[in-house]
Amino acid sequence: MLTILGFAMIATFLVLIMMKKMSPIAALVLIPALFCVFVGEGAHLGDYVIDGVSSLAPTAAMLMFAIVYFGVMIDVGLFDPIVRAILKFCKADPMRVVVGTALLAAIVSLDGDGSTTFMITVSAMYPLYKRLKMSLVVMTGVAAMANGVMNTLPWGGPTARAATALKVDATDIFVPMIPALAVGLVAVVVLAYVLGLRERRRVGTLTLDEALVREPETETVLVGAGAGAGAVSGGSGARSGASRGAAGGPGEAADGDAGSDGASNDGFQGLDPNRPTLRPKLYWFNALLTVALLTAMIMELLPIPVLFLLGAALALTVNFPHIPDQKARIAAHADNVLNVSGMVFAAAVFTGVLTGTGMVDHMANWLVDTIPDGMGPQMGLVTGLLSLPLTYFMSNDGFYFGVLPVLAEAGQAHGVSTLEIARASIVGQPLHMSSPLVPAVYVLVGMAKVEFGDHTRFVVKWAVLTSLVILAAGILFGII
Repeated sequence: MLTILGFAMIATFLVLIMMKKMSPIAALVLIPALFCVFVGEGAHLGDYVIDGVSSLAPTAAMLMFAIVYFGVMIDVGLFDPIVRAILKFCKADPMRVVVGTALLAAIVSLDGDGSTTFMITVSAMYPLYKRLKMSLVVMTGVAAMANGVMNTLPWGGPTARAATALKVDATDIFVPMIPALAVGLVAVVVLAYVLGLRERRRVGTLTLDEALVREPETETVLVGAGAGAGAVSGGSGARSGASRGAAGGPGEAADGDAGSDGASNDGFQGLDPNRPTLRPKLYWFNALLTVALLTAMIMELLPIPVLFLLGAALALTVNFPHIPDQKARIAAHADNVLNVSGMVFAAAVFTGVLTGTGMVDHMANWLVDTIPDGMGPQMGLVTGLLSLPLTYFMSNDGFYFGVLPVLAEAGQAHGVSTLEIARASIVGQPLHMSSPLVPAVYVLVGMAKVEFGDHTRFVVKWAVLTSLVILAAGILFGII
């Protein structure tokens, strides 16, 4: 019964948010609470929620201060050269913009943190997508898949969890998987190329000079530059050369007025050399501070929430020494902070109920028990296939520490090595990074002003395809 209710709860949640019948925050809270009562555990709902909140509180704190930190870095102009460089590379060509999104997300993912990757990628690419009237779900989908492939790095999380759960060396898992993961990354770039061609046909292209022409003063392009109104559905632009006409299309979002930072409502604020928040004399200080912060994070000198807390406080103090200016910067990014942190705590209700009621355990055991005995020698393939739904519907901790050991034991009984099982277990990460249980995905969709349901509808099929490509490559190369 718990198995059925667990799958029913997840299906109900996904259907409601994709049909936009409920907001993600409301669905993450109310759906699990209702199913907790159905299970007969309503009296323990408070305990489950507190346990879930306690486990995700450090993540919420990290995201809150990371958003403030990178928001300040955007305000002071740290990423403006990146935006200019990408614009010159892309030449206002939608195909190049989408490919650039994949490459940028993959490069930034080397720091091992999805939230940081999404904040930097969206900050750099969002102005291009808005100016070219491109579909924002293409940006979020490509960024999530590129980060998912790179999330398999030993310091990214999943590989380390698999190594810990199975008591093997993370290097022995990751290094042999490099060829398969490289194929997966190439697949993401090829997919970005195809999606970019589709966007090019839909919206046309502009020259570089045309892309830099100012838009009407109704649009805030720089993410986090102000406390603008939320996104609403809008039409997509159709263009050929410099001509632009109105044409309906999915995946677009229109912003409200510019924020409270006093900058002109330039449609390309990321390149506005006159916005008052710029701190050109402090550019190298901010660059070195960011490098030091990311280095300390990779080296695990301090817990990540502590690092971002210290980084945000230092960035605010040095760049905006006057208290009113600091308050203005915090207020400018409060919308993103509240949306993301609220989503994380709401997700804590979902995970708390799933774990506390035992639904996760029953679902995992049912899936393992349904594996036919004849598939025993193919446990590597089975594990790879199971990693897609399991890492999507449960946390990485739940899968790697709860399910993977069981799969490994089953594999060993049929002569499949533990390392093969461990390698197969990480192929589902491109899909996992768009799971509603991953806090970083709310940073992605929140800063890009994309509805989570729209992102899910777009990305799932492509993420599954990317994961299957990695799995097939692993089998073909004899790695799995």
